[in-house]
Amino acid sequence: MSDGPGWPSQRDPAGAATSEPAVEPTHSSTPPRPRRPPPPRIAPEALARQRGSAQEGLAWLGRVPESRGPRLYHALRLVARFVCFGLLRFRIASSGQDLLPTRGGYLLVAAAHRGWMDPLVVMHALPAEPRSWFLGSGPSTFTAAWRERLIHAVGGLLPVWRGGLGVDQHVASARAVVGNGGVFVQMPEGTVSGPPGRIGAFRTGWAVIALRTDAPIVPLAVAGTEELYVGRRMSTRVLAPTSARALAGLPPDAPLPAPGTREELTVARGMSERLAALLGPVVEDLHASTIDPPTHPRRLRRRLTWLLLRPGRLDRDG
Repeated sequence: MSDGPGWPSQRDPAGAATSEPAVEPTHSSTPPRPRRPPPPRIAPEALARQRGSAQEGLAWLGRVPESRGPRLYHALRLVARFVCFGLLRFRIASSGQDLLPTRGGYLLVAAAHRGWMDPLVVMHALPAEPRSWFLGSGPSTFTAAWRERLIHAVGGLLPVWRGGLGVDQHVASARAVVGNGGVFVQMPEGTVSGPPGRIGAFRTGWAVIALRTDAPIVPLAVAGTEELYVGRRMSTRVLAPTSARALAGLPPDAPLPAPGTREELTVARGMSERLAALLGPVVEDLHASTIDPPTHPRRLRRRLTWLLLRPGRLDRDG
């Protein structure tokens, strides 16, 4: 689910070309230089033309997102656990589960997003039910027709196709998941490109969805997925639930900005900055625990790292 969603403005919430700038630290004598989220690793518009269509969200799913998965979903979870923990001997340290809401109906916002393993790591941090639904990239996930058919049957993904298709359908997806008692997962960096151990620039689409749904928000820190090999260590930590108003610095009973207004976009930017400030130090702390010494064998590193990723740019030094 790489190259996931994140919308820089109300006018073009699905694209990356007009992303809102994040401020990069510079010397005090130099004005801050804008740092934009990286562009998508692949050309979704071209892929959409090849397909002949690019349905998103509920239009693609064609049903209400279930909070309880079918038998095939649970069977595939068992297979995935056997492969990840048995064959590949991945080790995932998870903490903070006592902070999770006792029921579904919330948004989970996770970072850092660095590879195809991230959705599995997120699912490992959460109970099997209520199930998770990821707002993720259709272009990078539907790399084969059989994968799209399988994901459609099993559920768990509400696809995004960049190109200015708007945010309303993704708000509708979030409302459907939350309203049915599920967990709606977003990764606001919107791409797997980025440095290990640090979060990248957040796009604002997740915050617009949070404002319009007004659902509880659970932050999740993820580390160790930028490269994979046999025996790889990864880590997650659930942070205390929060809300759109809390991240926006508003009183609990304050009205939220009207949809589609400049005020909404301004508030969404502030929410992204505050969430990044919460998750950033935690990701750095977790990353330190996932680093193996240089002498540690890294068997199948290249094959596993790229296993479910469409080949492209990975800016690990930026």
